[in-house]
Amino acid sequence: MAKKAIFAIILFILTYLVLGLFATALTIGCIAGGIAIIFMIPSILGILLGLGIAGVGLFIFIFLFKFIFKSNKADRSHLVEIHKRDEPKLFRFIEEIVQEAGTDFPKKVYLSADVNACVFYDSSFWSMFLPVRKNLQIGIGLVNASTEEEIKGILAHEFGHFSQKSMKVGSYVYYVNQIIYNMLFDNDSYQKMIRGWSSISGLFSFFMMIGIKIIQGIQFILGKNYEFINIRYLALSREMEFHADEVAANIAGSLPLKESLLRSDFADHAFNAVLSFYNGKIEENVRSQNVYKEHRFVLQFLARENQFTLVNQLPQLTLSEINRYNKSKLNIKNQWASHPSVEDRVHALDKLNITKSCYSDKPAILLFSNPEKIERRLTNKLFSSVTYQEQPTELASDNFEREYTEVFNTNRFPKIYNGYYDSKNPLDFDIENVASYSDGSRYTLEKLFHADRIEQVYELIGLESDKQVLSDIAEKNIQLQSFDYDGKKYTAPEAKALIPKLELQLLNITSLIRENDIHIFSFFYYHAQRNNNGLKLTEKYKTFFAFEQEYMSKTELSGKLVEATRFISVETPFEQIEKNFKTLYKLESELKYELRKLLRTELLEKDIKPTTRERIETYLSNDLVYFRNEQYSNDNLQIFFEAFHDYNYLVPRLYFLVKQDLVKFQAEQLK
Repeated sequence: MAKKAIFAIILFILTYLVLGLFATALTIGCIAGGIAIIFMIPSILGILLGLGIAGVGLFIFIFLFKFIFKSNKADRSHLVEIHKRDEPKLFRFIEEIVQEAGTDFPKKVYLSADVNACVFYDSSFWSMFLPVRKNLQIGIGLVNASTEEEIKGILAHEFGHFSQKSMKVGSYVYYVNQIIYNMLFDNDSYQKMIRGWSSISGLFSFFMMIGIKIIQGIQFILGKNYEFINIRYLALSREMEFHADEVAANIAGSLPLKESLLRSDFADHAFNAVLSFYNGKIEENVRSQNVYKEHRFVLQFLARENQFTLVNQLPQLTLSEINRYNKSKLNIKNQWASHPSVEDRVHALDKLNITKSCYSDKPAILLFSNPEKIERRLTNKLFSSVTYQEQPTELASDNFEREYTEVFNTNRFPKIYNGYYDSKNPLDFDIENVASYSDGSRYTLEKLFHADRIEQVYELIGLESDKQVLSDIAEKNIQLQSFDYDGKKYTAPEAKALIPKLELQLLNITSLIRENDIHIFSFFYYHAQRNNNGLKLTEKYKTFFAFEQEYMSKTELSGKLVEATRFISVETPFEQIEKNFKTLYKLESELKYELRKLLRTELLEKDIKPTTRERIETYLSNDLVYFRNEQYSNDNLQIFFEAFHDYNYLVPRLYFLVKQDLVKFQAEQLK
């Protein structure tokens, strides 16, 4: 894999040398030709022609070599640097790992807020030839969800990369990518320079059009180079991950690294759940006191909800639990993935089966001299980027636990459904007919919401997903040569023939689920009648089915508005801006109509906060003009986009509430 990546880099260098020679020759030729024309035609016209021709070559030359003066400095605004004098225990811990891995100590050590760990460095053209020391970044969210031995394995994995000779190949590919990116996408200042030059004279503009066509040809060649290099490098990268895992397993053992891999996504989910909670508190000017203490609570809370085993207050997940709801039978080798799947890495670690006699199950956060201080510092760093209307108050941890639990329970479905409705909606059927002729007394909760029924739901989701991917393969939206389906290998052209088979399976499984949904209705209708609520239950079903039909048109409106406003973020001629806003104004009347309906919806009363209602009503009560005297009205656009954002939140929220209202009412009929 390393040899293939090196070959791709050499091919790029040769291609670039050819392009460079071409650009140099063209520049010399254009400048010489331009000077010759100026001497041949000693007039203003001759000077303009000469400068125009010389400019073409010069700008192409600048385009090909502008990357040399570009440096890529990693963003450190979200990081906190720490030193050995402040964290001696942590630094000794890192030094031990570095020695065992046989590599160099990082240049600097930084802490970040998230659930991650990585190594990074600043790069420039010269870093291809000069050694660059790397920095270590440790996410406190990751430390918070790990034992000492697990963090040892994670850091050993990062340092393990530096024992790889192929790591240097990665640094070359990294900078080759930076070169190509610079020439394909990072052209704002360059384009501004071209526009400035072209605006001097119509002749300059004409010659620059020729130059731009040549540059587009160069970009096409570089784009093909990018694909060729990266497919080969990413294949190498995946192999390097397995190797770094092996280094880490030899230092910390297979089990700690395996357990951290299996837990990482769940820990990240729990961390984002805390952040999402506080995102909803921004308008109330409330922030966290210690987000990591709350992260630990949510990690354990969600583990219990999902019936995961807790060891040392950390959830222990298995591959079967991670893949519980993944019923896809499609297996595609992702050539653009930089890492192998967690499943593949876990299997590789199981094969190694390296054990260590010394195993520390202490919380990794105890590696810090003052954990509470570090957690508060990173919490402050995290919330410093949030804009509050007033000085925010800090929510005490006890209050967080109570409020988070209340919010979680408010946004869930009753437990009697065994998760049946978590990822599906009731399927439409003839309510009146079923209500008239069905006998719900013969059904039981155990059978209606048995694990087999939940399996059917996720089988349906898996089939729908597989069918969509196969359609993309058949239509060549996904480029590949072969894939595996249900354990059998297929070529890309065979994807089309597989789709009818999946459609038949979808029909069968949908029929079974619809039949079960009818039985569910019959069961609850039987109990609702005994409570004199039979009519009310049927009305709630009808309300849900009607809203489900409306939901499509509401989301279509959102899509149209996104398309209609896309021009605002790109450079657009004044005449076109005027035309575009006429289209937007037509759609805006629909948006205002829908927003007025949402404000009057009883189910949304608790979700529409006073500030949200005031914001929407400000938008509704004004006919805003967004463009006047060849200038955007940023204040009015902000009012529009805030109202549009509220619409995009309230519509799916209402969808959920209508569904929740139905299934909660059903459950209440059994009391």
